[in-house]
Amino acid sequence: AEEVPQVSSRTTNSYKKQDKDNINYGGTETDFTELNGKTSEYTQIRERSSHSTQGEHVGSTRKSLLFLALIFLSALLALGVVYYSFPRLEEDELQFIKVPRNIEDAKNLGKLLNLYKDKYFYQVLLGYFVVFIFLQTFAIPGSLFLSIISGFLYPFVLALPLVCLCSALGASFCYLLSYMVGRKIVEKYFPQRAADWKKHVDNHREHLFNYMLFLRITPFLPNWFINITAPVIGVPLWTFFLGTALGVAPPSFVFIQAGTTLQAHLYK
Repeated sequence: AEEVPQVSSRTTNSYKKQDKDNINYGGTETDFTELNGKTSEYTQIRERSSHSTQGEHVGSTRKSLLFLALIFLSALLALGVVYYSFPRLEEDELQFIKVPRNIEDAKNLGKLLNLYKDKYFYQVLLGYFVVFIFLQTFAIPGSLFLSIISGFLYPFVLALPLVCLCSALGASFCYLLSYMVGRKIVEKYFPQRAADWKKHVDNHREHLFNYMLFLRITPFLPNWFINITAPVIGVPLWTFFLGTALGVAPPSFVFIQAGTTLQAHLYK
């Protein structure tokens, strides 16, 4: 009988190791290379997509701010046209033509406009109307003192509808401006406050008009915040307009009466 050669344990282990290394798991070495390449390519695509989305978001915000600036400049131009259509003022009177920041400014502006109101009634009324709406549209402080001036210049039956109409129109223009270009701005600068208010609006969706009245009468939320956020969270424009026009009446009543009292005190 032929002698069977003995295989050492080291050789056996070497064969087992080679067999283990050569096991085919359903693909070749080329398949694994291609898979790794595709995974790497997918990762790169995701990174490029993420950078692209961030870039588009920044670009969209910049475009919104640029568009807002152009609208603001156009409104300033319209305001300038109204100013130059106003009667010629004396040199010492020009210092009082400014947006009132306190009650003293309001008193001086009211006294000046009162001098021209009778002779240039429609010019003064148009100037008041345009300036009030301008301040409301761009959320610029000062409309409160203009409400006081309305009581200084006009009888109550004219002053109250005038203030309510100006407030509603200016707030609605601010609403439309925010609807066109303000969504990205609100999401960038007021995300948490907008989300919190949206929850409250959703809870009062069935009686939203009454809720808008409540917000306008009470000081829980600033008016400028309501104006720019309302279109973003889905408050209808007509509900917004009516709620503003009627909701500002009670506080405006107080401001107009203050202006009437101030006028009576100065000219008694």
